[in-house]
Amino acid sequence: MLLFTTACCCLCSLASNSGALVAMVQKKNRNRDGFTLLELMISVAIFAIILSIAVPNLLRSRLQSNEVATIQNLRSINSAQGAYNSAKKVYATTFEDLCNVALPFLPSTFLTQPMAGYTITLAGEEDLYTVVAEPSEWGVTGNRGFYTDASGIIRFAISEPADEGSPPL
Repeated sequence: MLLFTTACCCLCSLASNSGALVAMVQKKNRNRDGFTLLELMISVAIFAIILSIAVPNLLRSRLQSNEVATIQNLRSINSAQGAYNSAKKVYATTFEDLCNVALPFLPSTFLTQPMAGYTITLAGEEDLYTVVAEPSEWGVTGNRGFYTDASGIIRFAISEPADEGSPPL
């Protein structure tokens, strides 16, 4: 019986001391300001993983949007050349011919280069024209070169300038 009483007293004193220990730990945690180094390192690692996924997708979508805008610009140039040819019986040989008239066939934004990351060049003679569009910086603003002429077919080449022998879109 004495042994049982001694064991109960020890357990009771441990229980009362453990309550004090828990209170001390809780008080210590409440007074803690800021983050630990481990918490900061984990946060930075998670942020780096998210960036490694997001940045390439952002760059790829920018290239694609530049290429889509350039294809649309080439379609506009083909339409403007068709209208110019119908009105004057010749093709325009410069963007100024298409933009600087009383009723412009193209908006004046075509006079400023580059457009959507591409440099567009119009050349030719009165019975034929060619338009070449190349990225201002290969691999950064675009991966494809484009070409079109009086046929109205837009052609492309990957990582090089396009010409009349390139495949059509």
